[in-house]
Amino acid sequence: MTDNKPRWIYRFNNFQRAYTLLREAMEEKADHKLNSLEKEGVIQRFEYSIELAWKTLKDYLEYQNVVFSQVTPRVVIKEAFAANIIDGQVWMNALDARNKMSHTYDESKFEEVIEDIQNSYFPAMEELYFKFLKYVQEEGYSE
Repeated sequence: MTDNKPRWIYRFNNFQRAYTLLREAMEEKADHKLNSLEKEGVIQRFEYSIELAWKTLKDYLEYQNVVFSQVTPRVVIKEAFAANIIDGQVWMNALDARNKMSHTYDESKFEEVIEDIQNSYFPAMEELYFKFLKYVQEEGYSE
């Protein structure tokens, strides 16, 4: 990193790309019934979007001088909720879904989680995306 951008800005750029790919998948789902391969793609995009989201939150909170006793996704989500950045329960549910999908290859579970992504987790991620976009602009780092 040769410029003076905070670390969370770089992390947000990665999250932004992941969010855009997940949004694309959600648009595809709205257009037609997904086949098995497409469902797996939605789950994969969801998993790495959640990963980048909580890591962006961590970096942003650290930039705001929040000190973590330990750094885990759950701790970061709780701190982000305490800072009024996210709805903690939705994000905890999303994290649980991500963890479940990392160890499950059950078609019915895929269907259930994809519906939850569409109805709950993606809207929460979209809200976070726009919140971070606003923070980026406020910090004067808009592209």
